[in-house]
Amino acid sequence: MPPINNDWLEPLKGEFRKEYYKNLHKKIVEEYNARQVFPDPDDIFNAFHLTPLSKVKVVILGQDPYHDNGQAHGVCFSVKPEVETPPSLVNIYKELHDDLGCYVPNNGHLVKWVQQGVLLLNTVLTVRAHQANSHRGIGWEEFTDAAIRILNEQDRPIVYILWGKPAQSKKEMLNNPKHLILEAPHPSPLSAYRGFFGSKPFSKANQFLEANGLEAIDWQIENI
Repeated sequence: MPPINNDWLEPLKGEFRKEYYKNLHKKIVEEYNARQVFPDPDDIFNAFHLTPLSKVKVVILGQDPYHDNGQAHGVCFSVKPEVETPPSLVNIYKELHDDLGCYVPNNGHLVKWVQQGVLLLNTVLTVRAHQANSHRGIGWEEFTDAAIRILNEQDRPIVYILWGKPAQSKKEMLNNPKHLILEAPHPSPLSAYRGFFGSKPFSKANQFLEANGLEAIDWQIENI
């Protein structure tokens, strides 16, 4: 795991010294040595590497990484450019099309979003191959909760997009009056029709950012 070395490091460094993180790190090393685990170790902290704390404008919380071969690269809901777009992201693109008129691209690589200040953070950062939620409860939640609390302390407008109950369970940590919280069912095919479609999170996020003097996110992912 390459260390976090941008402006996330200072507020997070205390976590690295805590007993839970030492145990987590030991467990993760054991897992990578013994099993197939995603994402690649160098990609585990990509959400932090690619979106410095000072640049965060929108936060989208996921659960844990994609668990099939070649999908996960440390950015929630995103896959590598050559990988087929997963069903939840297909539904995100459908809502994006209906909300803002963006065309549905031929890839699921969301790095354009993170480079504009959209933090795409899973609450658990690793997973065993083909075993969803297999690294739940080993310590990642405590680490990402610390990151969420750091975000809540930021004295500037931030939008949180919370899809599904696991993401919405983090709402209790979010009490900054300068921030906006948007909630909807998860975009999974199992739940998207319960209110995810039609929730218009992308236009609502941009309206809030612009109302607060910030540049809107260009949500269009281009074809490759």
